[in-house]
Amino acid sequence: MPLELVAIPCLADNYAWLVHDPATDTTTVVDAPEAGPILRTLYQRGWKLSHILITHHHPDHIEGVPMLEAATGARVIGARADAHRLPPLTEAVTPGEVIPIGMQRVEVINAPGHTLGHVAWHFSEAGLAFTGDSLMSWGCGRLFEGSAAQMWATLSRLAALPAETLICSGHEYTEANGRFALSLEPEHPALLARMADVRAARAADLPTLPVALALELATNPFLRASDPAMKAVLEMDGAPDVEVFAALRTRKDRF
Repeated sequence: MPLELVAIPCLADNYAWLVHDPATDTTTVVDAPEAGPILRTLYQRGWKLSHILITHHHPDHIEGVPMLEAATGARVIGARADAHRLPPLTEAVTPGEVIPIGMQRVEVINAPGHTLGHVAWHFSEAGLAFTGDSLMSWGCGRLFEGSAAQMWATLSRLAALPAETLICSGHEYTEANGRFALSLEPEHPALLARMADVRAARAADLPTLPVALALELATNPFLRASDPAMKAVLEMDGAPDVEVFAALRTRKDRF
């Protein structure tokens, strides 16, 4: 039976992600910006929360964890390297581990850059990747703790997932990220088409996520740092990919 995926808007522009496995009646939430909307969704759907997965330690991704754990008894799972600044963990994991959740095998992917201890969660059989604030819809996270080299390595790992993988990131930033992409390539047909779809979704108050990795590979400037066309736009022909990525990230910071 296929997994059921629900994006839950939280705070101003965050998402919590619910993943329900009907075959085992197992329900996981990835990140918990606030408990109320998550608990309401669980109640409305008649689901019992079993697991809480954390991508990184920023308050807008973990503030709801204590209340959710107290209300549901769910297991709290996060990166061992960040355990000192996460809510108390039931299980601490390291990148490269694969953990069982229901009938799914969930891979822990190392994803530093935004923060040093950031991880992503890959439900490989279901084709879902929960990327927090690393790879984002049409963008990537700011480099608050890590380096450009670390984030480029993270994006390269995520870009190597199957192209049909659905990327579930932590914020509704797609339209703003798209404006930056179009500032670089204002006549790019794929970018213009994607922006039209994004604006239609937002006008209808619909989320722009999840998004197929294939679309990110075609339109996300941060995943195209190795693309000669992107290097030409930046007048960085022949430059190392990581330097192109760093230049893109700097431009986005100033955009």
